[in-house]
Amino acid sequence: MSAGRWCFVFMFLCSAAAAQKSKSQLQKEKEKNLNKIKETERILAETTRQKANTLGELQALNRRIEVQQQLINSTKEEISILDSAIYENNEIVSSLENDLQKLKEEYAKMLYAAQKTIGKGDRLALLFSSRTFDQLAMRIKYMQQYSQARKAQERVIERVQQKLRRQVASSREKKRAKSLLLAENVEEQEKMSALQEQQKELVNVLKKQENTLRKELHETRQAVAELDVVIAKVIKEEIEKSSHELDAKDKQENKSKPKETAAFRASPEDVALSNVFAENKSRLPWPVNGFISQRFGRQPHPVLRGIMVENDGVNIQTNQDENVKAIFEGMVRAVTLNPMLGQSVLVKQGEYYVIYTCLKDVAVRQGEKISRGQLLGKVRTNSQGVAELRLMIWKNFDKLNPELWLLN
Repeated sequence: MSAGRWCFVFMFLCSAAAAQKSKSQLQKEKEKNLNKIKETERILAETTRQKANTLGELQALNRRIEVQQQLINSTKEEISILDSAIYENNEIVSSLENDLQKLKEEYAKMLYAAQKTIGKGDRLALLFSSRTFDQLAMRIKYMQQYSQARKAQERVIERVQQKLRRQVASSREKKRAKSLLLAENVEEQEKMSALQEQQKELVNVLKKQENTLRKELHETRQAVAELDVVIAKVIKEEIEKSSHELDAKDKQENKSKPKETAAFRASPEDVALSNVFAENKSRLPWPVNGFISQRFGRQPHPVLRGIMVENDGVNIQTNQDENVKAIFEGMVRAVTLNPMLGQSVLVKQGEYYVIYTCLKDVAVRQGEKISRGQLLGKVRTNSQGVAELRLMIWKNFDKLNPELWLLN
């Protein structure tokens, strides 16, 4: 086989290895999405069973559509990878067929040349007709070299034929896999259409409840504002307490030591814990199983036109009576109760504060030191039948996006 052909084969094998890695990643992604679909469908079923035609049902349905689209995208990417692999397979098959044809032609020329040289007579006769011993030795050597060359050429032809057969079989297998994926994609697209139709119908129903939705939104905003005041008060007290303790320590060690601004003053222990907490950004475990039903920041209301919703944390919709677990170690600084939001647990991690809201049956108390993964309580199901945890992360008085801290 020519150097150019072997170079093409080598490039193909490298490309196939890279594609195989991507395919493996896509398979894992698909499995992950299928698990998300199961979880979302379970939450959707529970929410609907508690009360039909609610925002919670719409949030779960929106999430179901989002994951469905991710699944469709993964399938499309798999099909694209297979298309590339099939094309490359066809190229290598064509290359091998050309090389095989050339090898056979070279082999035929070899046989023709040998036959012409030796003639039609018996090989033994050719040997015995040698006039001298040297001529006999030369003829024996030539015949041995010819035999070795012929066998070597036969082996090359056989190897190329074997590779060709493997590539043809691989191409057929990939085409079969592509056909299955195309059928799967059609099925998933049909599911998507049904989900979108269901979503459209639910939105139309909810639009008829505009007055109720506006009232609920107003009450929620008031409850959240009240909770923010409580959180800010706790944090302020913590900062002042830490500042007074440091001032007292400074007076004992060095009376002339200048004071720092109280809001930015933290003990070495708090600084150390803050650093450890910050290092775990994007690696913290989820407090509950479920999905983010409302993200951080300013966003349009899912039903009410022209209405924006401001969220200082993330809402995680989950299963009924789901256990809520701490995402990091720390000290419980407050356990509060709000008539609309339920109970909240505020945990201090140095200069950071994690607030878990919408709980019931709280399992910790103020002043208790907790560990990562410790049970804090159970999630509360609201009046709309939605089990939803509200998670916030503050650094002193700065509100951060919790989604960026949780493990993806």
